[in-house]
Amino acid sequence: MTDSSGVRLLGPTEIRGLAAELGVRPTKQLGQNFVHDPNTVRRIVATSGVGPDDVVLEVGPGLGSLTLALLATAGRVVAVEIDPVLAGRLPQTIAEFAPERAADFDVVTADAMTVLPADLPVAPTALVANLPYNVAVPVLLHLMAHFPTLNTALVMVQAEVADRLAAGPGSRTYGVPSVKARYFGDVKRSGAIGRNVFWPEPKIESGLVRIDRRDPYGTDPEHRAATFSVIDAAFAQRRKTMRSALATWAGSAPRAEELLREAGIDPGVRGERLGVDDYVRLAAVAGAAR
Repeated sequence: MTDSSGVRLLGPTEIRGLAAELGVRPTKQLGQNFVHDPNTVRRIVATSGVGPDDVVLEVGPGLGSLTLALLATAGRVVAVEIDPVLAGRLPQTIAEFAPERAADFDVVTADAMTVLPADLPVAPTALVANLPYNVAVPVLLHLMAHFPTLNTALVMVQAEVADRLAAGPGSRTYGVPSVKARYFGDVKRSGAIGRNVFWPEPKIESGLVRIDRRDPYGTDPEHRAATFSVIDAAFAQRRKTMRSALATWAGSAPRAEELLREAGIDPGVRGERLGVDDYVRLAAVAGAAR
């Protein structure tokens, strides 16, 4: 199926043909499920809002379904693929299905959990990816933390994870991913993806999550690490009050209460009731006290 840009998109026949050629069977270990529906990848790209001025970072491109749709719209695409077999085939796929855009595509064989800006040929401005579901949250947080040039992120993740990332304080699904994602900017649910667009068809539903970066707390890694350590401690024992949950982190429960009161936080509240501003303030109070 050819896009208006002249880029041909992959359908079920092409996906299965490429997989057979490479001897590839999607693996649970790598969280692989290949999208075979052209309308779905078009919708993902449209929802991401990327355009000719964007350099898109794609993680886990697989056989290239979303990659081709991105090349039909974005200025440049840099794909990070951990599987050397898939990474090795991608340039040929792009040359065959998007010959006029081949020069605007790069693939880096690397683990998205550890990839850094120096590993890429150019600084990306947007993240658009069907993230491996088994590592979706740590990959997303790693990339947002280490690639400050990313202005937006639109990722497809397990529906339950999408709900968790987009949840607000007080929600049943609000937790560590929710708070940490908001450290970087505005987070919202941006749609659902059915199971029938994947091969093999997963047993779970998928969802889109968008982050619009604002960096309201800056990009200092020490500041982020200090804040994230408070968040981790607060949710490690979710049912406990902040006074009790932060006892180990602060050194003792009485010390935790002192810090909480100094930060203007009720020691009797639970972590799920606090927003990212509260955790940033608490980390700052603790840092000043040291």
